[in-house]
Amino acid sequence: MIRFGIVAPMLLALAISVTSAAQSPEEKGLEIFQEVDKRDLGWKHSSSDLKMVLKNRHGQSSTRDLTIQSLETNEPGLGDRSLTVFSSPADVDGTAFLSHTKVTEADDQWLYLPALRRVKRISSSNKSGPFVGSEFAFEDLTSQEVEKYTYKYLRDETAEGQECFVVERYPVYKNSGYTKQVTWVDKAEYSPIKIEFYDRKDAL
Repeated sequence: MIRFGIVAPMLLALAISVTSAAQSPEEKGLEIFQEVDKRDLGWKHSSSDLKMVLKNRHGQSSTRDLTIQSLETNEPGLGDRSLTVFSSPADVDGTAFLSHTKVTEADDQWLYLPALRRVKRISSSNKSGPFVGSEFAFEDLTSQEVEKYTYKYLRDETAEGQECFVVERYPVYKNSGYTKQVTWVDKAEYSPIKIEFYDRKDAL
């Protein structure tokens, strides 16, 4: 014979277990990107030499060489900082882009144009504008802080040979050029390996 005094705590424990396991898609999406952010902490600073290849609709291409230096920031309300400097071809040599990411406010960004010997501050309402004639927007070149988006887990799926979480994220910033981004996150390393961007018309 089992007494009620024993059964009641067992039922309560079971109810708590079921409740904690019942995550909403929004909660699971946020949890995934909190883990992505957690695994990207502690690198302090980095420097990368890159090639940007621009292709037009006729198949013609041009190449630009650039260096990106980044500095990790752990101050509340602030994201990472980066400096991008182009070295070739000659028409963009010396062009520099400085970005100070903020978590909930508009990012601070400046573009130096050597031909004009002028520094241009990027307007907070123009973050979706093209970056130096490329398909990148100015807002793409900031650190991806968790609080910049809201999230929704969609499904599990294989991409690039990796088992992934598929999560939609929606920019909090009202002047973003995107309505949403669909991101494939590697389950093993919690590293985004693919992102689809949807513009203000919700077109890919």
